[in-house]
Amino acid sequence: MRPTTKDLAKAAGVSLATVDRVLNERPGVRPKTVEAVTEAIARIGFVRNQSAANLARQKVYRLAFLLPENGDQFRDALTASIAEARQTLASDAIQIATQAALPNDPHRTADLIAGLSAEDLDGVAIMAPASPQVRDATLRLAQAGVAVVSFVSGQQNDVAFDFVGIDNRAAGATVGRLLGRFAGGQTGKILVVAETMTALDSVERRLGFDQIMTREFPNLTVLPSLETHGREDRAQKIIGHAYRHHNNIVGVYVIATEGRQALSAILKTTDPKRQVIVAHEHTGFTERLLVTGCLDAIIAQSTGHLVRSAVRTLKARIDGQEPIASQERIRIEILLRENLGLPHQS
Repeated sequence: MRPTTKDLAKAAGVSLATVDRVLNERPGVRPKTVEAVTEAIARIGFVRNQSAANLARQKVYRLAFLLPENGDQFRDALTASIAEARQTLASDAIQIATQAALPNDPHRTADLIAGLSAEDLDGVAIMAPASPQVRDATLRLAQAGVAVVSFVSGQQNDVAFDFVGIDNRAAGATVGRLLGRFAGGQTGKILVVAETMTALDSVERRLGFDQIMTREFPNLTVLPSLETHGREDRAQKIIGHAYRHHNNIVGVYVIATEGRQALSAILKTTDPKRQVIVAHEHTGFTERLLVTGCLDAIIAQSTGHLVRSAVRTLKARIDGQEPIASQERIRIEILLRENLGLPHQS
């Protein structure tokens, strides 16, 4: 059986009341006594029951998700998963707010993050493209005592913040493998479409994609990335221009997390069934394209897992604990028409 607070008090030679004051960091305890309790914790292997401590202190976890103000179906799916978590976790004294307010401007995003305070929040998950301005503002927020998670958009190996999302370089490499195999030995060009290549997740995906394509599919030439900047008119213009000037496009990789605009432009420009097309994120739009054969594969990540992982990670950091890495690893899912779980048609 694991040691109790009574065992800890006995090992430290102090009263239960003193143990309670030390564990809850209340004033009025001599440094020598704190040292004795701390030493006893290590010696007997005492592990605090965080749930019981929170109940005793009436602790409430105040969390928030900051999402982009400009989004599409994937952002809506995230919002729905956050709402589900909010309802499910309310009984565990976890309050979750959502703000779909982060602008597509690093300076304005940094200003919004700078307006957050430890007086109002215990932890925040931020979905914003990496930039020096955003990183500086986020670092200052963390230094002010707010637990921070880089959510979906971010750098997996960033030592300053926890990251919740897929390994984007591995995701890009996965697309390279699928697209190269599906192309079936054809010789031709591969179109790559992103929302912006200033986003770190897009850069990582492109790096992983290029590594596989260059090494294993020299018969396929990958074109420079096109950027839609989230505008439908621009997507139609640049994708139409690409097809007019390259008559041997045999595949398309839509890097963008929100790929509806790029995919819609492709549908208006060419017959999608005459080439291999792979895109990110399982939404109603990408599912319909997959079912009708206009899309060959979707690289997806579970929005429910993303949200639950962000909440668990923030809660662990607030409690001064280390998140369980294996539990928080987000899987890269490959969806084909055959494994969508839809009824089979005879």
